[in-house]
Amino acid sequence: MKFFLDSAKVDEIAYALDAFAIDGVTTNPRHVQVAGKPFLTTIREIAELVVGTDIPVSVEVNPHIMATEAMVAEARKLAAISPNFVIKLQCVEPVFKAIRILNEEGIRVNCTLIFSAMQALQAMRSGAAFISPFIGWKEANAEETRSFIEEVTLIRDNYGFESEIIVAAVRNARQIVDAAMVGADIVTAGLAVYQAGFDHPYTRDGIQKFCDFWDQTEYE
Repeated sequence: MKFFLDSAKVDEIAYALDAFAIDGVTTNPRHVQVAGKPFLTTIREIAELVVGTDIPVSVEVNPHIMATEAMVAEARKLAAISPNFVIKLQCVEPVFKAIRILNEEGIRVNCTLIFSAMQALQAMRSGAAFISPFIGWKEANAEETRSFIEEVTLIRDNYGFESEIIVAAVRNARQIVDAAMVGADIVTAGLAVYQAGFDHPYTRDGIQKFCDFWDQTEYE
């Protein structure tokens, strides 16, 4: 499974690239706003971090844009900034035609804000390079999400679609493990989510015990 970092903070991305070799980056308007810099400045700085690699960086078209032609025009501008950029388009009907047009031009699309297997199916049929089913928001509203990801993965595998599945809006390590168990390709989560998942109180307790034993043992 690939780990993507869900962030637009350049320092976080640089750290995750170095510390645990993230496989990609996903951004959204909230992340860019939190980063505290203009949109284009932010994504250009992120692009600098991945120059010369094949690490994909998802950047989102202005979410106010709902017409296919305008989406395509904006996508072209963003894709021209970096070969690493994958264009995020929200899963609404005009997007499906936009995906087909952009595919013909070699521009990859991450179809985002997917909340049903039907949405995922059409995004895959349209040729999205990535699809992003969101689980955190669904779980927050008492919806079960593991079967949702199972359905999306099964549909993809049944028909040989080439879209990679990015399980998004991930809030904890259990969700990451569940996504891995049902065969999703990728999870994207914030740095704190990964760090919490890498940590375990028993590991820390064990280290303390071993340190105590070490300190009570002669070295030579």
